[in-house]
Amino acid sequence: MEGQYGKQGWNFHVVHTGDSLDIGHGKKLIFVEMTFLHWPNSMATYLTQDNILFSMDAFGQHIAVEGLFEDQANQEQIFNEAMRYYANIVAPFSPLVTKKVKEIVAMDLPIDMIAPSHGAIWRENPLKIVEAYASWANRYQEDQITIVYGTEWHGTEKLAYALAKEIHKQSPQTVVKVFNVDHTEKDDIVFEIFKSKAIAVGSPTILNGILASMAGFLYYLKSLRFKGKKAAVFGCYGWSGEGNKVLREMLEKAGFDVISDEIKSSFNPEKEEYDQIPQLVKTLLD
Repeated sequence: MEGQYGKQGWNFHVVHTGDSLDIGHGKKLIFVEMTFLHWPNSMATYLTQDNILFSMDAFGQHIAVEGLFEDQANQEQIFNEAMRYYANIVAPFSPLVTKKVKEIVAMDLPIDMIAPSHGAIWRENPLKIVEAYASWANRYQEDQITIVYGTEWHGTEKLAYALAKEIHKQSPQTVVKVFNVDHTEKDDIVFEIFKSKAIAVGSPTILNGILASMAGFLYYLKSLRFKGKKAAVFGCYGWSGEGNKVLREMLEKAGFDVISDEIKSSFNPEKEEYDQIPQLVKTLLD
């Protein structure tokens, strides 16, 4: 506080996990440090008698619901928004989430309501969002593959959709999502990558590298520290052809297990490149 606003002579009362403050009428505030969930100074506060956990950023969503409470909103939408929030905000701190969930459960406090700083308030079996966090923190993935591409003259785009078609052919039950990095909000792409067991990323070669939009997206993806996901790279080139190499290096730094198979096409893809797709998909699915 003093670092941000200067020394104002405030009379601070510093509290830590397990400390309490009597606020009268038989009620107390009990404090739980939530360090890095998602700020260094995050703290949750539990109100006795009313059994409300004011969880700050944890368990929130970037959404407003008319009725304030999650049971008054569309359940699929609320959980999708909660997962989207987790993927883009909380995911880098997943090891801390696991530890903190265990700590909250061990305190054995009756919780009738969880009120985050933003988003809907959880009151219908509120511990279901705590259980969801525990699941999401444990290298969460569904049977889904997300394809993200950038394109200049549609060659890399053609490869992206050919990959999607082959994935559906080899594994009809696997959900496949395809996104153009220049036409989609990065938060939406990250939400789908978080759910995925594998991804494929494509970009043409530009000035010995990749599209600036793709480079920016992968830099953001690296900050989220996803674990346990495969990746493949693909792209077209009319220049020197380093695009796939750059994609591979950036994905490896982001924590993805990048397979050796790749598709690299000089100008628009021809039969030779399309013939390589089934093997790449097979490796990605294994």
